[in-house]
Amino acid sequence: MKFKMSENSLFAVLLRSPWWISFVVVGLITLAAGALLPKEYFVVGALAGFPIFVVGCMAAWRQLRAPNPAKVVEMLEAVGSMPWRSFADTLATAWERAGYSVERLTGNNATGADMRLSQGGKTTLVSAKRWKAATHGVEPLRELHTAMTAADASAGVYVAALGQVSENAQAFAREHGIVVLQGDAVAQLLLKQR
Repeated sequence: MKFKMSENSLFAVLLRSPWWISFVVVGLITLAAGALLPKEYFVVGALAGFPIFVVGCMAAWRQLRAPNPAKVVEMLEAVGSMPWRSFADTLATAWERAGYSVERLTGNNATGADMRLSQGGKTTLVSAKRWKAATHGVEPLRELHTAMTAADASAGVYVAALGQVSENAQAFAREHGIVVLQGDAVAQLLLKQR
């Protein structure tokens, strides 16, 4: 069974927030424990903030390792001006540096997918040709899903560096185990591997 945190839970919200907010919440819990609880229970009340302290440390770690926002914008501009071959080469290099074996799919092998990533015996198919489209609909995701089924791939990745992925396409991706990389996530993938 796979554990998935609710997107609206306190911990998920704090993980997405600036790291210092978690520490402010811990401080408020500690102050409330000191003001509202008898002295013999203060330590127990203050320890209630420990899980939030851990979340704050995780958020700080993630945010310290995240690329500079100006570099993300710069990378997205660079991606927007790249021809397909350069973009595909850049993606392949990023995934190879992340430890994947990358095979470019061409001809009949490329129906619905552009690359095959392999790592630890698992296969992931990637569709990235429409990375410059203004709106990404369900059809390319259906093609990727068909390719995943035909290749017996355990996962799929749809790359949409520019434009927006429609609500229907996002719902289709969630239902069929396809990860949608768009905008900042694409830039961060490429920046982390430089």
